[in-house]
Amino acid sequence: MWRVRVVCCTLSVLSLSCGGDVKAKTCSDVRQAFAAKGFTLVNVPHQEMSGEHLRVCSQGYTCCTSDMEEKLGQQSKLEFENLVEDTSQTLRTTLVSRHQQFDEFFLELLDNSEKSLNTMFTRTYGKLYMQNSELFQDLFTELKRYYTGGNVNLDETLNDFWSRLLERMFQLLNSQYHFTDDYLECVSKYTDQLKPFGDVPRKLKAQVTRSFIAARTFVQGLMVGREVANRVAKVNVAPVCIRALTKMLYCPYCRGLPGLKPCQNYCHNVMRGCLANQADLDPEWNLFIDAMLLVAARLEGPFNIEAVIEPIDVKISEAIMTMQDNSMTVSAKVFQGCGQPKPSGMAGSRSTRGISDVFNARFRPYSPEERPTTAAGTSLDRLRIVWRTMQHGVLDIKKKLKQSKRFWSNLPDEICTKDKLTEPDEEQCWNSHAKARYFPEVVKDGLTNQLNNPEVAVDITRPDTLIRQQIMTLRVMTNKLKNAYNGNDIFFQDSSDEGSGSGSGCPERCTTEFVFVGSESPVVGADRSDERVSTASGSASHPSRTSLPLLLTFSLTALSWSRR
Repeated sequence: MWRVRVVCCTLSVLSLSCGGDVKAKTCSDVRQAFAAKGFTLVNVPHQEMSGEHLRVCSQGYTCCTSDMEEKLGQQSKLEFENLVEDTSQTLRTTLVSRHQQFDEFFLELLDNSEKSLNTMFTRTYGKLYMQNSELFQDLFTELKRYYTGGNVNLDETLNDFWSRLLERMFQLLNSQYHFTDDYLECVSKYTDQLKPFGDVPRKLKAQVTRSFIAARTFVQGLMVGREVANRVAKVNVAPVCIRALTKMLYCPYCRGLPGLKPCQNYCHNVMRGCLANQADLDPEWNLFIDAMLLVAARLEGPFNIEAVIEPIDVKISEAIMTMQDNSMTVSAKVFQGCGQPKPSGMAGSRSTRGISDVFNARFRPYSPEERPTTAAGTSLDRLRIVWRTMQHGVLDIKKKLKQSKRFWSNLPDEICTKDKLTEPDEEQCWNSHAKARYFPEVVKDGLTNQLNNPEVAVDITRPDTLIRQQIMTLRVMTNKLKNAYNGNDIFFQDSSDEGSGSGSGCPERCTTEFVFVGSESPVVGADRSDERVSTASGSASHPSRTSLPLLLTFSLTALSWSRR
């Protein structure tokens, strides 16, 4: 009887053991998870089988066929690409939206300045302004061309403006004489020496130049950051990375554990191996962000547009009145340096050159009530409100830029914690072989540190070409930003050493005492020599040399508005 009981118990234990083995070998959970990924179940086994055919996952008993392993590898690559794009989405979206926001604002600022001043001068000077409006349009064209990336020497453009203004005003104040083109060229040489407009040109040029350079470079920086982030987010997934990703994400399927997530440190090693080149972008990216923050400080500082727009009318009035008050002294010195001009034979007949009695009364600034609105109904006061709103935008982008530092080196860690990709319980996670603790140490980020990566066989001798190109792009932009912060335009840094002043046109009577010494760089891409020749040939009758207050007021206001 005792023997019968032993036999029965033995059979019962064996029966339970056999039942357990059958349950362990089923692939029902795997089939369900595989179908949830959108794959067909035609070739998915119902029971575990020998895995000699597998190339990535363990070759023990498995629920995966070769076709399944290949599809899971493709799925790993796709999911990794999506993880990188999704994790960098906020950064890329921020750069795109802020670039568009700032770019539209600065262009609107220029357009509204042109419209507002066109309305103002049409109302004030009527036909006289309309006859000379192309001069103002040309000025804004150059400013817009500079801002939008044109190869324009802004400093030289402003110097040229003041020189030409002196020529025209000199003619107005000495209309009893006839001036040749060469003589007017000689007059323009004395703009810096005689300071006919006082200190206004120097102060405004400093404000306008710094603000324009900062505005243009900052927007360019946002564009470059946007493009770099977009390109780097499109990862080039190497075969060794696909293998490591498949092993981490989907080999648990093949072991019949589809719900098992990878250990955190395991994930870190895989991602640092797959994103080693992206991490190498980080040092240059951080320098780029620091330089962007410096220029953003310029957008908030003393060279912002609000600091210029309030006193602009007073400064314009001061410049013109200074020229009028010193007209006799200026004329005498010019006559001494360039020679005594010949009488025009039409003394007192200013109307023959389209000159009205503009100088009968001193130019006075508009009061706030008199300032006209633009054709679009946008007043200068409203633009001031827009600018204050923009300053809040500067604060916002500064905050976002600071948050983006070390973004690329932190990207692997961000991905491993995104959407609960990993299992925080170190004993209940996939360690690349089984459900157990992951023991290898986490390697440091960057390509050179992947030599000892236990999960990804990275070839550290072959850096990613695309990433190296983006590093160089950031390096160039960082250099431009640093120059912009110091008020220097990198496009003209080298040409300034050549220092060729516009010495043509000075007649032999010019004396050494009054010879103009050019200290600025030559105009690049904005050479108006042909325009000067054509204009000079008709200077006696061309109205463009007659509207002094108009040109000065319009230009300076335009410059101050656009400087941002």
